[in-house]
Amino acid sequence: MRVVIQRVSEASVTIEEKINAQINLGLLILLGIEETDGQDDIDWLCKKISQLRIFGDEDGKMNRSVQDVGGEMIVVSQFTLHASTRKGNRPSYIQAAKPAVAIPLYEKFVETLRTVSGLAVGTGKFGADMKVALLNDGPVTIVMDSKIKA
Repeated sequence: MRVVIQRVSEASVTIEEKINAQINLGLLILLGIEETDGQDDIDWLCKKISQLRIFGDEDGKMNRSVQDVGGEMIVVSQFTLHASTRKGNRPSYIQAAKPAVAIPLYEKFVETLRTVSGLAVGTGKFGADMKVALLNDGPVTIVMDSKIKA
């Protein structure tokens, strides 16, 4: 699993001109799922994301997690995170999991993140044409891959 985590002052996901999820201070998480991903990937990422100290403390140092600041999160599925651009100019998405595999893993990721963090977690809609708006705070953007845990 690959995630792009953005610290935001506000974010929203709109589907068919209707806001599906909206948050203020928190994290916007773009989630890419591979065929080989499983519960271990979900558990590792959800714990890391919940405890990731990327919010400022009283001295302005990044010492607080989304849990510490009582933030919120939105998770948006994004198969394009597994794009391969090695050959030609048209990306290949062969590494991205097919919906039959990806949808249950996406739903389990969201459920696990809610449980582990104890925070509100909004979502997009898997496979939908979504409009994602955000005000990146910092900007702070972190990329994590559960296959690279070093």
